[in-house]
Amino acid sequence: MQKTVLNEVFELLQQIGAVSSESEFSKDWLCRSECYMRTLRFKRVKRSVGILAIYASKLQHYGRCMTATEQHTQLGKRFIELSEQCYKHINSDAVGWWKEEIRV
Repeated sequence: MQKTVLNEVFELLQQIGAVSSESEFSKDWLCRSECYMRTLRFKRVKRSVGILAIYASKLQHYGRCMTATEQHTQLGKRFIELSEQCYKHINSDAVGWWKEEIRV
């Protein structure tokens, strides 16, 4: 299975003890049903751009908050890096859509 930015974030949050399960991550961090991540995996579907945009914003917000503290600076920088990855995926998806429209 291809590792996605959502998977990277889930693993990071699990490592730091912010979430204990994929269900908790889906519900509390993505604001989706508890089976959201599982559904993506089993149906082999791509995450929505909307969820990625919201999540990128959330990561950026918490990253900025954490970099303002001495204790969590490194973790905050990692959140910001992951946010930037999300924005790159959003842009890539958008370019794919409008280029596809030009071909039609």
